[in-house]
Amino acid sequence: MLIGTAGHIDHGKTTLVRALTGVDTTHLPEEKARGITIELGYAFAALEDGGAKVGAPARTLGFIDVPGHERFIPTMLMGASGIDFALLVVAADDGVMPQTREHLAILHLLGVERGAVALTKCDRVAPERIAQVEAAIAHLLAPTSLAGSPIFAVSALTGAGVDGLRAHLHAVAREEALQPADAGFRLVVDRRFALPGAGTIVTGTVLAGVVRKGDTVLLARADGLRRELRVRGLRVNGRGADLGASGSRCAVNLSGIDYGELERGDCLLAPQPARATERIDLRLQLLPDAPRRLAQWSSVTLHHAGGHAMARLALLDGALEAGGLAPGASGLVQAVCDRPLFACCGDRIVIRDAAGRETIGGGRVLDPFPPARHRRRPERLALLSVLGDTNVSTRLATLVERAALGMDAQELALAHNLPGTRLHALLPHARHVATRDGERIFSPRSWAALGEAVLTRLGAHHESFADEPGVERERLRRMCAPQLPSAVFLVLLEALLADGRLARMGSYWHLPAHTVELSVADRQRADAMIAQLVAGAYDPPWVRELAGLCALEEAATRSLLRRVAMRGEIFQVVRDLFYPRPTIARLCAIASELAATHDGQIRAADFRDRIGGGRKRAIQILEFFDRVGFTRRVGTGHGLAHVLRGEPPAWEEV
Repeated sequence: MLIGTAGHIDHGKTTLVRALTGVDTTHLPEEKARGITIELGYAFAALEDGGAKVGAPARTLGFIDVPGHERFIPTMLMGASGIDFALLVVAADDGVMPQTREHLAILHLLGVERGAVALTKCDRVAPERIAQVEAAIAHLLAPTSLAGSPIFAVSALTGAGVDGLRAHLHAVAREEALQPADAGFRLVVDRRFALPGAGTIVTGTVLAGVVRKGDTVLLARADGLRRELRVRGLRVNGRGADLGASGSRCAVNLSGIDYGELERGDCLLAPQPARATERIDLRLQLLPDAPRRLAQWSSVTLHHAGGHAMARLALLDGALEAGGLAPGASGLVQAVCDRPLFACCGDRIVIRDAAGRETIGGGRVLDPFPPARHRRRPERLALLSVLGDTNVSTRLATLVERAALGMDAQELALAHNLPGTRLHALLPHARHVATRDGERIFSPRSWAALGEAVLTRLGAHHESFADEPGVERERLRRMCAPQLPSAVFLVLLEALLADGRLARMGSYWHLPAHTVELSVADRQRADAMIAQLVAGAYDPPWVRELAGLCALEEAATRSLLRRVAMRGEIFQVVRDLFYPRPTIARLCAIASELAATHDGQIRAADFRDRIGGGRKRAIQILEFFDRVGFTRRVGTGHGLAHVLRGEPPAWEEV
């Protein structure tokens, strides 16, 4: 169990830890000279029952001694993140002081719900004073998460009451259950150094997951550094161990890096893609004694386990209409930070004023990867209410159920700090669509609705363009689900194809009923027409000319050509002008070559020069490519050009 001290400067936190453990947590010369704590100090003690295995963190008491001076509140916040139990220290002679209140507020905002109070320096005051301060402390704790915590009157100098406090802490630790190891490993580096014969060592509190000797971990820094390192050895809560679990203090011996390359605030993570964020959606609770309303785009200092950043807060819900978030009120906000942080859903944050002098509130991270636009839409706010659910299984199931276009599995795993295997276990009934670009997760209802949308849209297209063989894949995606990744959309189409609900002809997708069978006579006439079109190369005959060449009526020729076009053998570029499939394939190849040699752009003049003929015909063909989704027109005037956009409607056979 990891215990964090809290309290005003010079109230005896360090002295009390020494009395409880026999360890002096001050290690800097300046600390010893000034008699105050500046950096985080650590001490460990085995439980009295002695039944702990070496390195088992649940059988060891770990203490984090934090500085009490207001100038070192950021250091105190780093130490308080990840603690299991708070030990609030109040001197009996001074009583409740400013940093007592602020440290208690921080513990409340961080969600620390278990603790005890040590009323120190009781040897200096009369019993009446002790009773008076105890009453004041109980009143102070009442509205916080530590309400009802026991108070122990102690004197670290005489030892009075210390045994009772120690026995209580040991009793709580013996009842402590091991944290579940189903989250990804996270540790924020707070110290780094080198030891002869061992090499680089970093220390920090395991915020989630487990780390084992021999594991590979990912060193991640917000500036983009990513490096995989091997764990050579571990010390957990001051003792050699093979495993460090959530809530324990770990010293990690890393191989493959010099300690000078590491920085305080670096993260050790499970070896999977890591993503830092500069935007965080969170539910913010202002303290009742906050100095003022929190207005739109207020500047604050945001403190997180991974460090602190300057941030501006965008109000998302009713507080904006009310003129700001009032003291004591709660609301949804988006924090836009000046530097990236590694945050996950459920992380606790604390905010102080822009100058970093006063704690004004805190909250819980809901979404570490929120959108920058449309953040106040009703559907977005409803989604944030789902993210507030502390049950991860319920939260994920509801998120996936509400996602009409599914959810990116990697982003979901990173946002909720879950290994991929755990994500699958929590969503056993979801449809997991894996492509070369990653994995996307759909609810069965959303996946079925997407399929129906494709079939409905194709049916409408067939009615409007009966002479077209179907719709090219990328064009169909833009018609049905433009925000769905292309590779996932292809899986959807292939699933419909396998079920017999969709058919494909070349690069065109169509409903199975949208097809044409030709009689023997019509097949012969069609072959003759196609031969004439092929012979015409890039300037094939128009319908009227083709009717004369094949000795057919113009209306009959037009009707037969449209039926052949529905089979994908020819393409109608403009009314009454058809190109055969081989010619279209060569034209597509020319367009691709021009794009490759002209900075991705295809200009009508260059295309005309390659195929011969006039500019008008070149424009007609390029506009046909735009229509079927192969290209897209960009620019205006003299800057008008076309760029490649999707699959060609036909390609040359190899």
